[in-house]
Amino acid sequence: MSSLVSRAFGQPRRASDRPQRAGMRRAAALAIFTLAATLGVSATASAQTADAIKARGSMTVATEDDFKPFEFVDNGVPTGYDTEMLALVKKKLGLDIKQQIMPWSGILPGVTTGKYDMAVTAVLVTPERKAVFDFTSPLAQSTTFYAVKKGSSITSANDLVGKVVGVQTGSAMLADLKTFDEAMKKKTGKGLKQIVEYQSYPEIYQDLALGRVDAVANTQINLNSLIQTRPDTFVIGQPIGNPVYIAWAVKKGNPGALALVDGALSDLRKSGEMYALQKKWLGASFEAMPQSIN
Repeated sequence: MSSLVSRAFGQPRRASDRPQRAGMRRAAALAIFTLAATLGVSATASAQTADAIKARGSMTVATEDDFKPFEFVDNGVPTGYDTEMLALVKKKLGLDIKQQIMPWSGILPGVTTGKYDMAVTAVLVTPERKAVFDFTSPLAQSTTFYAVKKGSSITSANDLVGKVVGVQTGSAMLADLKTFDEAMKKKTGKGLKQIVEYQSYPEIYQDLALGRVDAVANTQINLNSLIQTRPDTFVIGQPIGNPVYIAWAVKKGNPGALALVDGALSDLRKSGEMYALQKKWLGASFEAMPQSIN
């Protein structure tokens, strides 16, 4: 499964951490919501048209509050990229947005059963999820990049040939790195010297600083956060994977909620407000994202 299946780095969780959070949690959650969809679990919040939701005057959404930088609590105040985006969407729609805070493991199953209209959290869009959910216009982009120690001779992705690269075991970034390695072998006849797998990213960053590996592969969002905290030690490089997208999810067959939120998100892209919040929270803006990913 794409980078959504895992999510933890062994450090405060960030936008790119979600692509790596423990694979078993993701697999279990996927199994739960797939089973629910297969069995046709009765919905407590039936699918409605946009006009019906407007007449109702409210939407119910599920989110979490411990996933930096998307949604978390700072000094008792909910904040983060998704939190601020949702506030802007709420203002655009003029609806009462009823939020249910819960652990990640309960969010997608709750949307699948119809208990919630939408999952307002950083859901990575994968083919497996698209079989069960429809997604809003993307709110962010996740791409695997490499980073090196400051002063490294590695200045482009091509320079990784013959180098030792660290990555978290079982992560989507590992899959991207292996694909990149194979592509370089076909292109140049040579690939990476070695891919070293670690249990957590703090271990890799430590070894990178000590020169035990030449580079680290992680998502752009997480590496931007690393550079912010240790600008004198590390430098982010170039992409070595293809972009995947982060969006909010609705159960298939619930076009009303999707249409309303997509309209608001489109306006926020046109006004530049979405991109400003991306730069604020994610360290980059993603103007080239497609309008639809369904």
